[in-house]
Amino acid sequence: MTSAESTVPPIREWVVDTRTLWPLVGKEVRDSLRNKWFILYTVAFVILSVGVAYLSQVGTGFAGLAGFGKTAASLVNLTLLVVPLMGVTMGALSLSAERDRGMLAYVLAQPVTRTEVFIAKFFGQSFAFVATIAIGFGVSAALLARHASADGALFLTLAGLSMLLALSMLAIGMLIGTLVRRPGAAMGVSIFVWLCLTLLGDLGMMGASTLLSLQVDQMLFMSFANPTQVFKLASIASFDSTLDLLGPAGLYAVQTFGDWLFPLLIGLLVAWVFVPAILAWALFVRRPL
Repeated sequence: MTSAESTVPPIREWVVDTRTLWPLVGKEVRDSLRNKWFILYTVAFVILSVGVAYLSQVGTGFAGLAGFGKTAASLVNLTLLVVPLMGVTMGALSLSAERDRGMLAYVLAQPVTRTEVFIAKFFGQSFAFVATIAIGFGVSAALLARHASADGALFLTLAGLSMLLALSMLAIGMLIGTLVRRPGAAMGVSIFVWLCLTLLGDLGMMGASTLLSLQVDQMLFMSFANPTQVFKLASIASFDSTLDLLGPAGLYAVQTFGDWLFPLLIGLLVAWVFVPAILAWALFVRRPL
């Protein structure tokens, strides 16, 4: 068999049998909940979420809706820092670490297809991440409900956006895990990607706008190429429909897209979930272990 032929998966690798899939999903959920990194991320996110909610309310003297607005902004910043790191690193290690230990080869030696294994890993870790975010936001909401007039709909919106961000970064991490075989290298690449998307995102855009003399519309469309920036835009739009906080770029976005801006941002976040996940799946099915 030639090398070109060996990269073409047999048709059976594309098949999904739900009788096989759901037990695999359950296994991945249990593995995620037992993973020491996942436990560490979960505990850190919950503690930080509660701490941010409490300190924000103390700083405003439990000042009702005004206090809640400050808390929401603080939770957005916390999510931008922690959730992408959690998603991209766990996604990368979910494939590279199991491949390195030989567990992936063992699972694929069973009567399962690669598509079933990939979907199970994505669904299992997605469930775990959604649960983590739900716990963090839920405990924070309970704290706010005791001391402030919290906007429940806005809080649910922020939680939903955070979940979409987590899934998008999980998909990017799994794409890294299919491309980088060694877990140490995969972890390094995922942290580098996290730095580029989060910590260097705003600085990079500011530098690019200065060096390249970018216009406001070009800056806005550049931000669409970064899921963390899309999340930030959507979060701010959820409690400030004018986007005054973003200056000229925010005003341009509102003037250009109007009432369609928030649905557009949601669609972009969903695309950031599916596009990397589909690419990772295609590579996982085709590439040898």
